[in-house]
Amino acid sequence: MSFLRRRKGTDSSKSQNLRCNIVKEDEKNNLYESPRKESYNSKKWSCWDSCCWFIGFVCSVWWFLLLLYNTMPASIPQYVTEAITGPLTDPPGVKLRKEGLTVNHPVVFVPGIVTGGLELWEGHQCAEGLFRKRLWGGSFGELYKRPLCWAQHMSLDNETGLDPPGIRVRPVSGLVAADYFAAGYFVWAVLIANLAQIGYEEKTMYMAAYDWRLSFQNTEVRDQTLSRIKSNIELMVATNGGKKVVVIPHSMGVLYFLHFMKWVEAPPPMGGGGGSEWCAKHIKAVMNIGGPFLGVPKSVSGLFSVEARDIAIARTFAPGFLDKDVFGLQTFQHLMRMTRTWDSTMSMIPKGGETIWGGLDWSPEGSSFNCGAKTLRNNSINNTDQIPNINLANMKNVNYGRIISFGKDVAEAHSSKIERVDLLDSMKADMLANLTNCDIWIEYHDIGDHRIKAAADYKVYTAGSILDLLHFVSPKLMARGGAHFSYGIADNLDDPKYQHYKYWSNPLETKLPDAPDMEIYSI
Repeated sequence: MSFLRRRKGTDSSKSQNLRCNIVKEDEKNNLYESPRKESYNSKKWSCWDSCCWFIGFVCSVWWFLLLLYNTMPASIPQYVTEAITGPLTDPPGVKLRKEGLTVNHPVVFVPGIVTGGLELWEGHQCAEGLFRKRLWGGSFGELYKRPLCWAQHMSLDNETGLDPPGIRVRPVSGLVAADYFAAGYFVWAVLIANLAQIGYEEKTMYMAAYDWRLSFQNTEVRDQTLSRIKSNIELMVATNGGKKVVVIPHSMGVLYFLHFMKWVEAPPPMGGGGGSEWCAKHIKAVMNIGGPFLGVPKSVSGLFSVEARDIAIARTFAPGFLDKDVFGLQTFQHLMRMTRTWDSTMSMIPKGGETIWGGLDWSPEGSSFNCGAKTLRNNSINNTDQIPNINLANMKNVNYGRIISFGKDVAEAHSSKIERVDLLDSMKADMLANLTNCDIWIEYHDIGDHRIKAAADYKVYTAGSILDLLHFVSPKLMARGGAHFSYGIADNLDDPKYQHYKYWSNPLETKLPDAPDMEIYSI
């Protein structure tokens, strides 16, 4: 019995010790676990977590919308649109087809500046893998991937205005050359689609694509573009039963086709040798859309400081960022370097001087101008009564004859109250001094701060003095432009000098083609 009691006592003590050990282990485990639980519960939502969640959310929504877009019937967007706005009207092409209209005259499109695609045919090592890919138009992908290489290949030679050594960029051919400027940004696509509704197709439509960076005559010198347009129009007339073409130029393409009509009549080697009757035999009508016949003031800002919206479209992709010299890219200077090699931009400098655009204190749109035969020559605007619906009170301080004004107060002040320095003589002296030592994108550096200040101190520039300013800030560009374009008014169009190609794109210094039955529209 005593043995059993001792055994029982021993077992009870062991079990008690075991229970004590278990409790201690549990307490020990709790000591280790409680800090982990507390640290886990006290963990905050970090910025990194928010970024990851946001990126995941955007990607999920994007893929969901993409799935819906690819799976839903094509009629759903139209159904939703009609439910909101009511039944859609027929596009013009469908209306014309219902009226019984069909293909008649072949159509020729002439695109304007920057709207035609350009592709690479030869380039430097940095452009490897871009053969026959678009550098201009489309997605502009290379602008993002390799901006400096892109700007280098989009530039022309600063001396000749043609290709730089080792680079060949050429216009895209066919209707796709200018149907869309970029994804979702149509140019000619809608017009082409509507013409297709009444039976037009590639054999009755032709896109007269050209390298819009070149001066007009240089498109013939380098690519024989004018000769190609002539041959294609002749082919379209011959293959369509002798029906003459209808030409639709847009923007700068209006000036380009005006140059073409004079070129095709002129004898070789300067012209195409078609003779004075060529336009009468081959062109039914010319329908100009937005033609800058007398130039546009915004071309001046584009040449002066790369701030014309159409020309400097690359800067709009990241405003405020691209203007800074981030990582040494010097974006502004490179864009100036690029655009100042595009001689075609000089075709849109205002023409006719102060006779057409006005002076310091008068303009055709304003009210405070004095018309005289000596001042305005044959200008049809002779008094304010001929300008209807103009609120003269609102235009009291508006002087549209001032193309550039340095300061709002100067823009509105009367010319007698503006103190101006005598700048023209110093400009000419500076141009001679700097003409042999200026690179495009550092021309302002060569000019010097004191001469830039002198240009600003001249205060106001009219269409007559703006050429002097452009010669001052961009001498090489204007030297090339002087050989290809003119901006005056002809005293006598029978003067043999106006047979030179530099006058052909200026309607104030050239005659219309000898085609009395050819119709000309301006829209």
